[in-house]
Amino acid sequence: MKQPYERPSLRKLTAGTSGKFGPRPTAPATTELEGAAVAGLVAQYGSPLFVLSERQLRRSYQAVQRAFATRYPRVQLAWSYKTNYLNAVCRTFHQEGAWAEVVSGMELEKALLNGVPGPHILFNGPGKRRVDLERACQVDALIHLDNADELHLLLDVAAAAPHLPRVALRVNLDTGFYPQWDRFGFNLENGEAWQALTRVVQSGRLALTGLHCHIGTYVLQPEAYGQAATKLAALARRCQRELHTLVDYLDLGGGFPSTNTLKGAYLPAADTVPPLDAYAEAVADALLGAGFEPAERPLLVLEAGRAVVDDAGSLIGSVLANKRLADGRRATILDFGVNLLFTSFWYDHHISPARAYSDHTEPTVLYGPLCMNIDQLRASIALPLMVPGDQVVVHKVGAYNLSQWQQFINLRPNVVLLDQAGTPHLIRAAETLEYLQQLEQVPDHLL
Repeated sequence: MKQPYERPSLRKLTAGTSGKFGPRPTAPATTELEGAAVAGLVAQYGSPLFVLSERQLRRSYQAVQRAFATRYPRVQLAWSYKTNYLNAVCRTFHQEGAWAEVVSGMELEKALLNGVPGPHILFNGPGKRRVDLERACQVDALIHLDNADELHLLLDVAAAAPHLPRVALRVNLDTGFYPQWDRFGFNLENGEAWQALTRVVQSGRLALTGLHCHIGTYVLQPEAYGQAATKLAALARRCQRELHTLVDYLDLGGGFPSTNTLKGAYLPAADTVPPLDAYAEAVADALLGAGFEPAERPLLVLEAGRAVVDDAGSLIGSVLANKRLADGRRATILDFGVNLLFTSFWYDHHISPARAYSDHTEPTVLYGPLCMNIDQLRASIALPLMVPGDQVVVHKVGAYNLSQWQQFINLRPNVVLLDQAGTPHLIRAAETLEYLQQLEQVPDHLL
């Protein structure tokens, strides 16, 4: 078979000798996902294509549940809707026993349509409108108060509510983790949180049910969660003593990392991300040592998102073209870009070819197809020479990409779910131009 011609060029050679962390890694092929051939999936559903593994969704959820429930007697996971909106994903977690954690009126309605009862929906978010609060009161959702204006608005809504709205207070606090997230909720250290709690209880219009904090995202310090649990538990004990109110649950939010490697990280995530057991140990030790009577221990709520869905997602794409940049580096253009892989802005995703090649690799810049200079997926990755039509697989893309993807230049593609037997199911069809334009209206004078 005639080999493709490539114009000769001068470039700096990297010999590939061992460095501090060993030899330059090769790019082993990924020919199948959960037993389904990559080539077969592309032939049936096209490229690019998102693939989600039901087996991995359940496995990741059960790992989080097991890590915490084996150390603390009362644990409840709440699926973070904003991490991945697809109903098939949400319902998989609800089958496993997850509540829903939502941050907007739209997400609240989506959770209700997925069969989640109102009392099992945690309503977070800094932008709740009056209509959202009225709807949350109507279905008896758990409303997490974010700011004083929202508290006053809810007190007004509660005057006409058929029953006392159940609320939790969002608290931001210093855990020693940098940067401190103080945008969400009432600050603990300056007294805002206690003032708000006093207002809630003394109003007689709201039922204080829980306390909530969310200390950050991709947090690599388990001890930060231990500090948050200690301070939140102490605040609950104070409510019990001084406000004579028993707090039913403590919600420590999410922010647990996946095993994706952050850009600029000195080591890969496999070497830096602590195990789930370390987070569970820090939280359980804090709560069990907080002084609660056994019968009064609060329910521990966790808003799992990235940690339970990231590993379950893959993105298959195809090579469109190759070229040499001005400095001699190889560049490969793929049929997906940052419009679909939003997390490439902060992760160095593991990307592998979808068939076997020679062991020879070359540092390659990966670009998407968008007519934007920022559409760069990897600044440098060791890959073999691939030709147009070859496929690659991007691993661990289940979190945020399917809720933050864009209809920009290209339409959004098919999404399939591989069930526990490896059988593919189309769970979101590829968009069409008709779908994109269905809400547009053209004035008569432009017809």
